[in-house]
Amino acid sequence: MEQNLANAQISTTRPRWDRSRMVSRIVHLGCGAFHRAHQALYTHHLLESSDCDWGICEVNLMPGNDATLIQNLKAQDLLYTVAERGAQNTELKIIGSMNEALHPEFDGGDAIIRAMARPETAIVSLTITEKGYCTDPASGELDLNHPFIQHDIVNPQSPKSAIGYIVEALALRREQGLKAFTVLSCDNVRENGHVAKAAVLGLAATRDPQLADWIAAHVTFPCTMVDRIVPAATDEALAQIAGQLGVYDPCAIACEPFRQWVIEDDFVNGRPDWDRVGAQFVEDVVPFEMMKLRMLNGSHSFLAYLGYLGGYETIADTMTNPAYRNAALALMLEEQAPTLSMPEGTDLAGYAELLIARFSNPSLKHRTWQIAMDGSQKLPQRLLDPIRLYLAQGDNYRRLALGVAGWMRYVSGIDEKGNPIEVVDPLAEQFRAIYQHYPSTGERIRALLAIDTIFGRDLRENTDFIEHVTAACQQLQSLGARAAVADLSH
Repeated sequence: MEQNLANAQISTTRPRWDRSRMVSRIVHLGCGAFHRAHQALYTHHLLESSDCDWGICEVNLMPGNDATLIQNLKAQDLLYTVAERGAQNTELKIIGSMNEALHPEFDGGDAIIRAMARPETAIVSLTITEKGYCTDPASGELDLNHPFIQHDIVNPQSPKSAIGYIVEALALRREQGLKAFTVLSCDNVRENGHVAKAAVLGLAATRDPQLADWIAAHVTFPCTMVDRIVPAATDEALAQIAGQLGVYDPCAIACEPFRQWVIEDDFVNGRPDWDRVGAQFVEDVVPFEMMKLRMLNGSHSFLAYLGYLGGYETIADTMTNPAYRNAALALMLEEQAPTLSMPEGTDLAGYAELLIARFSNPSLKHRTWQIAMDGSQKLPQRLLDPIRLYLAQGDNYRRLALGVAGWMRYVSGIDEKGNPIEVVDPLAEQFRAIYQHYPSTGERIRALLAIDTIFGRDLRENTDFIEHVTAACQQLQSLGARAAVADLSH
C-alpha cells in the first residue's frame, strides 16, 4: 500500500474525534489554499473541541490543478496538513473537517448540484476569487456577457460558473419545498456578501423572475472579513513539510500563525459556533473589512508592485529594506487609517504594527509576483477608493499615488532590468496592447486611465489625480523603485 497522510507513521496526531459523526452541512466551492488554511481549519478546531457535526463537502469546478487536488484529497481520506510558520518555529496540524470532495470531471456536475440541494445542506460557502463571481467591477452587477454566464443562461441544469451551480441548487430546493441555504462568501472582496447576492439574483432573474424573488426573500448573503497570509504552495514548502511530517502530503499548505474571521451574523438555516474557536459574529462587518482592505491589502499591493520592481522575490524580502518597511507603515497610518470609520476602541496603530510584524515573517515565502496578480480587480478597492476621499478633501496621497504608478509600471510586462514579467490579470492582453501601441509615458498613462472598469470616469478626468500619478510614474522611471520608495521619507 502506498504510504500517505492517511496511513503512514507521522510526527503529529491525526484528528482524534469520530469523523463518522460529521454531516456535510456545508458545501464549499473553491477548495484552494486559503480555504484549507482558514474556514476548514476553524471548522476542524470546532469539531475537535465540541460534539458538533458540521462537516464540509469540498467542491472544485476548474480543471487542472483544482481537479488534481480533489483526487489527492480523496486518496488520503480527505486529510491534509497545515504548517503554521512563525518567525521561530512551525506547528503542524492535520485537518479533518472535510467529509466529501467532488469535482465535475470525476463525479459529474449533477452530483455537486444534488449535494447543494440536500436537506441537510445549510450553508454554501465560497472562495472563488473576484473573477469567480462574474460581475462587472464598475457596476457590481452580473456580467451577462461573461462566457460562463452566457453558457449557464442557455444550460441552467449543467452550469459552468459557481453562481450557476448555486442558482440551480436553489431552484431545486424551491421546487422540493426545502428551506433555503445561506450563501457565505469568504473571498477577499469588499462587501463580499453583496457581491454574491448581486450575482445570484442577476442570474436567477434571467431564468425566472419568481425564482429571483424567492431567493431574495429566503436566502441570506452575510458579509465576511477573512485574514490570513497563505502563500501558494511551492515544491520547496511541500518538501520542508514532508521532512518535518514524515510523509509527503501533496495537499499541504504553509501559512502564518495569525488568523481572523469576522462574520455578519445573518444565517437562515443554522450555523456552526465558529466564535468558540476564534471567529467573531457581528452586526456590521464593513468597518473591519475596510480596515483590512486598505491597511493590509492596500499596503500588500504597494509592497508587491514596488517590491517586485525593486528586485525582491517575497514580501519578507522587501521588509528587510528599511525604506520599504517605513513606507508601508506610513502608508497605513498616514494615508489609509484616516479614511476609516472604526468602532470605538479600535487600535489602528497597534493593528499597523502587527501587520508590519506579519509582513516581516521570514518563514513565509509570500511572493510579490503572486500578490501582484489580478491587479485590475484589486486596485479600485485597495488604493483608488482611498484616493477618491483625498481628492474630495484636497489632501496629499503621494504613497497611494506611487502604489498606482508601481502597478502601471508592473503591467508593462518588462521589469527595470529589461526582463519580462509574467502579468497574470484578466486584462493582461489589453495592457500589452497599450504598451505596444503608445510610445510615451504620458500616452500610456492616459490609455490605462481610460479603462473605466478600473478607474471609472471620475479619476480619468481628475486633473489632480492625473498629475500625481504622472509625477509618480516619472519618478519611478528616472529613479527606479527602490530609490522612489526611499524618496517618500523626504
